[in-house]
Amino acid sequence: MPPADWEEARSRVYAAGLAAALPVVTRPLADTDGHTLAEPLSPRTDLPAFPTSSVDGWAVRGPGPWDVVGRALAGNTPPPLTADGTTVEIATGAMVPEGTSAVLRVEESSRTPDGRVTGTPRPNPEWREPGEEANAGEELLPAGTPVDPALIGLAASCGHDQLRVRRQPRAALLVFGDELLSAGPPGFGRVRDALGPAVPGWLRRYGCQVRPADVVGPVADTLPAHVAALRAALDSADLVCTTGGTMHGPVDHLHPALAALGAEYVVNTVAVRPGFPMLLARVAGADGRLRFVAGLPGNPQSAIVALVSLVAPLLAGLTGRPVPELPHAALAEPVPGRGAYTHLALVRLDRAAGTAHPVRHVGSAMLRGLAGADGFAVIRPGATGEVGARVPVVPLPLLPGERS
Repeated sequence: MPPADWEEARSRVYAAGLAAALPVVTRPLADTDGHTLAEPLSPRTDLPAFPTSSVDGWAVRGPGPWDVVGRALAGNTPPPLTADGTTVEIATGAMVPEGTSAVLRVEESSRTPDGRVTGTPRPNPEWREPGEEANAGEELLPAGTPVDPALIGLAASCGHDQLRVRRQPRAALLVFGDELLSAGPPGFGRVRDALGPAVPGWLRRYGCQVRPADVVGPVADTLPAHVAALRAALDSADLVCTTGGTMHGPVDHLHPALAALGAEYVVNTVAVRPGFPMLLARVAGADGRLRFVAGLPGNPQSAIVALVSLVAPLLAGLTGRPVPELPHAALAEPVPGRGAYTHLALVRLDRAAGTAHPVRHVGSAMLRGLAGADGFAVIRPGATGEVGARVPVVPLPLLPGERS
């Protein structure tokens, strides 16, 4: 079977994730950062719920000068002003008393010798009207919106103590390869595992929960060891990422292990360079709920290409989020095409200029270029990236709550 087109593969895995969207749970506001709204966010009352003064000053009724008859402080319900020529001192954020005709700013007021207040109120009201920001029940944000600190603050102002959200995905990582060292410098035919320490951080930036115990490896290069490790990880994880073993070499056991588990491929190889031998499969659990296995290539940069290509849209589907539209940038230098394959080229973004600058040291096994990059420029099949061409850019993930 030929490799899947890169864009088609992303659409396919997103649909698979959306069809297996994670359960909806109710969480206290303080515990929702990084989750996803499962229902629209609406205020429980008008915002503001009552007229509130936008300045410190005097709530007056009728023409002045005015006799001071009390104070209106934030957090209290003041009595109404019932007579012309009266006023109450009012604080910013305090409820405006019924009967108020204007609010006079304190810095634009003065006092008469007998203690009355004088001044000229501005023609426009100096208070916020009920519903000025939003009306009760109005949809402010749709389901599928990522929850960040700004949204949490808005939800609190709307009167919510908890939110209905999609449960965060639980992820695990299995590192394959007898040639890998988990400590110390490489040598004597063995290389240092760079993905075991790094991939969990990327997964957390995509909103996954990854515990230290969920990172296992290196797993022995035998089929029984691969099957056992996958079966154990799938018991608790919604997504299991593996590194290496995605081809069909003498010690590449991922495909036979998936067959032993009854897995079904969603995507098996993608026409993209680097990262071609990536895959995504689904496995039905004993409870009937689908789990997913993302096979990341063993070459480090190729593995990250697989994360942004397959894992990111899968997780968007699982959490009920829309697939984010890719930003575009103008290439500051030429980027070669890869024939019939999509080329994902590491770039550093100059956001002020709107340009993408290719970085160096970008071999499949290299991480130096990745460490200084912001994302991957997308050069479509059959195309070359000419200087000035506007191309999509797949951004590297941010921490939950961060904004680019």
